[in-house]
Amino acid sequence: MTKSAPSTSPNRFKWALWGLGTAFVLASALVVFGWITLQRSLARLEGAIETAGLAAPVTIERDALGVPTISGEHRIDVARGLGFAHGQDRFFQMDLARRFAAGELAELLGEGALATDRLQRQHRFRTRAESVVEAQPSFERRLTRAYVDGVNAGLQSLAANPFEYFVLNSDPEPWTLVDTILVVYSMYLDLNDGDGEYEAARGAISDLLGMEMLEFLDPLGNEWDAPVVGEPFATPPIPDAEVFDLRASGMDRESRAVAPRNPRSIEALEPSSLARGSNNWAIAGTRTADGRAILANDMHLGITVPNTWYRAALVFPDESIADGTRRVVGVSLPGTPFVIAGSNGEVAWGFTNTWGDWEDWVIVEPDPNEENRYLVPGGSRPYARFQETIVVKGAAAQTVEVRETIWGPILDTDHAGRERAYRWIAHDLEGVTFVPLELERASTVDEATAIANRIGAPPQNFVVADQDGRIAWTVMGPIPRRFGHDGRTPRSWADGGAGWSGYLSPEEYPRVIDPDEGLLWTANNRVVDGEMLAKIGTGFRLGARAKQIRDGLRGLEKPDERAMLGIQLDDRALFLERWRKLLLEVLAASPASQDAARRELAELVENWGGRASVDSAGYRLVRAFREFLKDQVYGAILAECAAVDERCQARYLNQLEGALWRLVDERPRHFLSPKFESWDQQFEAAIDEMLAYFDEREGSLAEQTWGRRNAAAIRHPLSAFLPGLLARHLDMPTDQLAGDSNMPRVQGPGFGASERLAVSPGREEDGFFHMPTGQSGHPLSPFFRAGHEAWVRGEPAPYLPGETAHRLVLTPR
Repeated sequence: MTKSAPSTSPNRFKWALWGLGTAFVLASALVVFGWITLQRSLARLEGAIETAGLAAPVTIERDALGVPTISGEHRIDVARGLGFAHGQDRFFQMDLARRFAAGELAELLGEGALATDRLQRQHRFRTRAESVVEAQPSFERRLTRAYVDGVNAGLQSLAANPFEYFVLNSDPEPWTLVDTILVVYSMYLDLNDGDGEYEAARGAISDLLGMEMLEFLDPLGNEWDAPVVGEPFATPPIPDAEVFDLRASGMDRESRAVAPRNPRSIEALEPSSLARGSNNWAIAGTRTADGRAILANDMHLGITVPNTWYRAALVFPDESIADGTRRVVGVSLPGTPFVIAGSNGEVAWGFTNTWGDWEDWVIVEPDPNEENRYLVPGGSRPYARFQETIVVKGAAAQTVEVRETIWGPILDTDHAGRERAYRWIAHDLEGVTFVPLELERASTVDEATAIANRIGAPPQNFVVADQDGRIAWTVMGPIPRRFGHDGRTPRSWADGGAGWSGYLSPEEYPRVIDPDEGLLWTANNRVVDGEMLAKIGTGFRLGARAKQIRDGLRGLEKPDERAMLGIQLDDRALFLERWRKLLLEVLAASPASQDAARRELAELVENWGGRASVDSAGYRLVRAFREFLKDQVYGAILAECAAVDERCQARYLNQLEGALWRLVDERPRHFLSPKFESWDQQFEAAIDEMLAYFDEREGSLAEQTWGRRNAAAIRHPLSAFLPGLLARHLDMPTDQLAGDSNMPRVQGPGFGASERLAVSPGREEDGFFHMPTGQSGHPLSPFFRAGHEAWVRGEPAPYLPGETAHRLVLTPR
């Protein structure tokens, strides 16, 4: 053995070197193959491609940012061209959207997506989408078919599959008519409360703490309201000790002090208050220098790579236009065949999420005399049962049973053990129609609002301006006709005394046309009151952002499009000013005011700059103080409720600011946690907890700037699964971003303005536009990040596409 060692060791070393060399060659080959695949999957931008189904050639001209102008002799051919561009540039994004809505992500991504699929399958959106397709009118069906064929032609025009499929070792499935409907459902899931958390939380609080407490903690509104029609609502008075006495509670002091979320996530930018928002407004010609109306719109959404929207200009013949050519410019939603928001030369339109009440929890009462049946008006019915099979990549398929009632699927069991069905407009045929196509030819605000009221889509605040200087607001999307209840808390519909009786007709929709002030504004807030509000229902967000926009508009004299950008980028911290004053007062009166940390805190807060700017530590500290104090106050109030139902959390309450401020201002002892002897002591505790939190962060207190916290995290869905170097090529830079929630410039690490525009119909050349990420979802495309840096800096680009840089012609086969 000893003698053989010298002769075998070199052999082992040689074999080890050979193994390393082989591994290196294989790895290099894989990298080279991957690079070639990446190059081959780039969109073709020049030349001519024969395309089946065309009646005449279609031209796709892209500018330096990759924005296409798609021209054809027929609207249906133009739809095919838009589908072609979407298929070239955004197919994987579209694939994720359809799979998300249908509950089919696990088939592509594996077991990690199974939990999401299980939730989504309960809605049975693929089956519902099939019903929508069957009910489509002839022209809509033909146009959608042309779009679908265009998507598949665009996908097939690539020399290799989109690169994401190489990473996932999968092949893309062709696009279908049903998939286009599923993309609309994906927006329902993004823009509506698809989980019903808001109403579920209100139901738990009303059951466990009482309706008076619910109306105080989450009222209809408060002093921040800024409706277009009506006045602010008053915050309800604090309930007396007979209604609620925190200090008489049977819970121990430690339990009462527990906040409903982890203090280490205190700076999390919560979806309930930030995501899925938007701003829009319109200025009538009576207020501008030249009589033109102006529309401004910035839709706030979660931002990923690529962006939600895809810019496009669609050009096709229209005899109603003086020159015979219709030009529709704006943003499209990949997966659908039309411009979502933009202008057509005669009108311009935009959206914000209404956050009205578009869903209800229905308490299901089992039939006491027979199993597997439930009570309905006039008797009982059996549950409808469906078996949904989920295909899982690399694992066995899973089966989910869905039980449905006449009101909708059973999705939930409440704190009392009662099953609840979910009544949601998305589940009805009225939920999806392609009436938006008609907006392309609208010429007045009257025509546009009438069209908007017939659209089936997630309900939106629809704001429109026309070339005659007129402006209007209405709701786009189906509005349920409720009876016997207001929809604010769950209840049984078994006795027939409450429910929905279809949907409002367009003539019944709330509208505001040509307001006397010449201004309209929405920001996910309450827009109207009285009978109009009763039709929409409640669920809207705090009005602080809308109030700042309204006041900014009122201060403009003879504005133009560029003045709109100043309001869109307004990051003044008006909402937090009173919290800053409170913090300074507490620090000045504190026995520990001479403590070094408190002295530094006071100095930073005193000189905070009054904006959510990237270099302001004071802004971040004031914001954190409010968050820590809010969690302490609401955490104690909701502790007993949360012990029974985890949805008893402040983050589900949209209008809590009025009650929170009233409590810290009036300081009632019966709402003070037993952990503290005085409100001053609670304020001190919030400061202590905040300082401890920042003490754990790297750097001094002065280095804890808002930009350091509010750094962009705009990522590709696959980047988390790739090595750091590759991931960096897929993600956007980690720029520090100004802006926050309760101000016009809404901005968080992974959400914010998914586009910004301002345009006057008929004068589109004077408008501006910008958006995050770029047109293409391909990291090697010149359009992958084109325009993103301008969005970060708030620098607008022209609204219309620029000069042609690339020209591709689709010719009939």
